[in-house]
Amino acid sequence: MTEHQPLDRLDLKILGELQQNGRIRNNELAERVGISAPPCLRRVRSLFTGGFIRAIRAALNERLLGYEVTSFVLIQLTSQARTSVQAFEAAIAENPLVLQCWQLSGDSDFLLKCVARSVEGMHQQLLQFSAMADVRTIRTYPVLGMSKDAPLPLPADLASTAAEAHAKA
Repeated sequence: MTEHQPLDRLDLKILGELQQNGRIRNNELAERVGISAPPCLRRVRSLFTGGFIRAIRAALNERLLGYEVTSFVLIQLTSQARTSVQAFEAAIAENPLVLQCWQLSGDSDFLLKCVARSVEGMHQQLLQFSAMADVRTIRTYPVLGMSKDAPLPLPADLASTAAEAHAKA
């Protein structure tokens, strides 16, 4: 599969199965999508190299591992200059308690998903953010619970859309 070839229905089936169970054995995956194991493995590898699969990893339960507090944090910078944004992103990349960092358009520049072992730990993390150069405002939204964590929908008409998006990337 090259970036010029669109995803076909078989690729979408493979992606759907892997979203449901990233630990599935290649033989079982091949059986579920209706092909033999060798071409299935080639397709999975191609989906990786093509960038359609970013990673396969376990989704861990933060609370059972001692991270009692999860918060979403909105950050507004004093400047959106490339150097300011890059410096902020580099600092955030070094913080293991920031699980996700999204650059936004609008009133805030970044949305962070953060974890901490306690409320005091989250407070210390927020103090670190406020001490960073170019941070103007911080708004914190503590998580009370999660009501949905779904895989990406893969409708049949996504194949051409995904290929177009991949070609632009």
